[in-house]
Amino acid sequence: MATALITHDDCYGHVTPPGHPEQVARLDAVLHALDGFDLLRVKAPMAAEDDLLRAHPKGHIDALHAASPDSGWRALDADTHMSVGTLQAAYRGVGAVVRAVDMVLAGEVANAFAAIRPPGHHAERETAMGFCFFGNVAIAAKHALDHHGLTRVAIVDFDVHHGNGTQDLVEDDARILFCSTHQAPLYPGTGAAHETGVGNVLNVPLPEGTGSKAFRDVMERVVLPRVDGFAPELLIISAGFDGHADDPLAGMNLTTDDFAWVTQRLCNLADTHCQGRVVSALEGGYDLAALGASAAAHVKVLEERGR
Repeated sequence: MATALITHDDCYGHVTPPGHPEQVARLDAVLHALDGFDLLRVKAPMAAEDDLLRAHPKGHIDALHAASPDSGWRALDADTHMSVGTLQAAYRGVGAVVRAVDMVLAGEVANAFAAIRPPGHHAERETAMGFCFFGNVAIAAKHALDHHGLTRVAIVDFDVHHGNGTQDLVEDDARILFCSTHQAPLYPGTGAAHETGVGNVLNVPLPEGTGSKAFRDVMERVVLPRVDGFAPELLIISAGFDGHADDPLAGMNLTTDDFAWVTQRLCNLADTHCQGRVVSALEGGYDLAALGASAAAHVKVLEERGR
């Protein structure tokens, strides 16, 4: 058994305007930090349209194709830009997480990390936003359920921003538990505790300045018990590292060790309920040094569990 690292050079083709925080260098920072790791390196396939349609209507897919520029950039909103290579990168991102699910559920690897960009957890059913175009992890969860016949999949999102897109895509599906810790108030302004879906959504808003002790406490008291009670057959992680104290887009005070700690705790639950089956996908993280170190700490835990 091993840990799969799934990525593709096409993810470099999503080029954002100068100064944009979701930059090509993010992927370099992550992949360079993973140099020397004992990982099974896999090229992400292109997503099949059937997988996209599990979460998004055809109109959304067609609208993105129509918006794709022939040169330069096209702004869908103040934060979300398309370049010539954006759609190819977004299709590879979905393909990566779907391939990760297939490999983990087939027993080819113990767990998998999809090093992808653009990220996905802000993409709503019919709206690209927050640097995101397709709901990568939501699609992966629905693929596990519909294609592989699972009955319960949990998604845990510890990105500093609320995964409004993931919530939008799964909040009516009781087969999926979605748990999110996030700074509030902060973009996108969603993720209040009263947003519970059909009883399958757990939002834990945290104040600016939240550090290691408070983060670990809320994970131990609130999030991990909820996942434990759900007893998932597969655990998917939206791995955003922008809660790090050095990140420029938020104001939480987490450390690299916190990301290793939460990964360990989630892997413990996966060992208990789903034969250790974990799929993780890169979301945010915008200080390059903090992003690389945090991603390495996260994947190091997965690698150790995959031996």
